[in-house]
Amino acid sequence: MEDSTDTRQEDEQATNPRAEEAAAEESRAAGRDDEDATQLFQPEERQDLESRWNDVQSRFVDEPRTSVEEANELVGELMERVVSGFQTQRTELEEQWDRGDDVTTEDLRVALQRYRYFFARLLEVPGER
Repeated sequence: MEDSTDTRQEDEQATNPRAEEAAAEESRAAGRDDEDATQLFQPEERQDLESRWNDVQSRFVDEPRTSVEEANELVGELMERVVSGFQTQRTELEEQWDRGDDVTTEDLRVALQRYRYFFARLLEVPGER
């Protein structure tokens, strides 16, 4: 059942441009919070991966086949970690709203905002070049 306070806020946002701007800012802030909380790799992990990639590249001149084999392994490992990270994030999102009847409209609104951010991140993953 929708709380009358939620309905009033939604009505106000629909008719009041300032309220709409405030809601948009809140949404952007939530996205930044989610971005910080859901980084796929910690800075140390990222640095380690980049260092390993640099090692693979530097061996190419002397051992091209070995370098390509190592690149394949490293990319495979990275893909598994990315998929695992996204699966974890999706599970966490689902747990936020999938509590049966004990979910408010506000909980669902926040969940949808987080899904929107998550969806956008998935679309930003680069494809083939």
